[in-house]
Amino acid sequence: MFGEIFEKLKKGLNKTKDSFTGKISEMLKLYVTIDEEMFEELEEILVSADIGIETSLDIIEKVKQKIKEKKIKDPKEVKGCLKEVLIDILGDEENSLTLDKTPEVMLIIGVNGVGKTTSIGKIASKYKSKKYKVLLAAADTFRAAAIDQLEIWSSRSGVDLIKHQEGSDPAAVVFDAIQAAKARKTDLLICDTAGRLHNKKNLMDELSKINRIIDREFSEAKKQTFLVLDATTGQNAIIQAKQFMESCPIDGIILTKLDGTAKGGVVISIKSVLNIPVKFIGVGETIDDLQLFDSKSFVEALF
Repeated sequence: MFGEIFEKLKKGLNKTKDSFTGKISEMLKLYVTIDEEMFEELEEILVSADIGIETSLDIIEKVKQKIKEKKIKDPKEVKGCLKEVLIDILGDEENSLTLDKTPEVMLIIGVNGVGKTTSIGKIASKYKSKKYKVLLAAADTFRAAAIDQLEIWSSRSGVDLIKHQEGSDPAAVVFDAIQAAKARKTDLLICDTAGRLHNKKNLMDELSKINRIIDREFSEAKKQTFLVLDATTGQNAIIQAKQFMESCPIDGIILTKLDGTAKGGVVISIKSVLNIPVKFIGVGETIDDLQLFDSKSFVEALF
């Protein structure tokens, strides 16, 4: 099973691999000695893979340090140092599908179009397959399409959905979902929320109201807030995350559409700049293509 998952990951990271590790391998072949010019070229490749300038400079410094420690003279061995540095930056955080405390509430936030609803459906399906009792709340009442889409995913993954009309109060949906979750002894309640950044005040008010209701009505539940970001937007995803972080604490990132971009380096940037763990990554269209993020597998797949 792991081999199959890893193959999917490798395939999903193809575009990033070509623009990142592929270019690095080609570039290192041209050097006979390790010099400043080589580091400058390496930095350019890192920046173009959307790792960001700040993080790229940090990586270069750490690679130089490793080269010095290991007394490396051959440019071909630089790649191994880079790999170690990336694994260090991403940390060896273990993500698993085991809920360490039930009930749990997952609040899923993110702007429209990043694959929020689809991710919720896929996550629900994953936990359902682990025999957890899952309930969805359609608290993105801003768009009728969001409610309909979530309904399709709830029937596809065989989990119940709590919904109101379009335009109703999102907090009321969450309130009803909590009552249902308690009555049905649900292990995991996943709440979709409206993704509006252009009116930040509304978003903040809405999220804090939802959070207050969860704290008051479901104080026994563990609560986590996950932000969904679209990998194809590269460094813009970081800017988006910073804006959301001003509105609410974020426990983890779900990074979608990694298979459609050469900007997969943004994963490294997220960890380095925001210091928020990446929980799930999307490397394709099917239910199984949303994977738990594993830093070692991610770096292995890149190299």
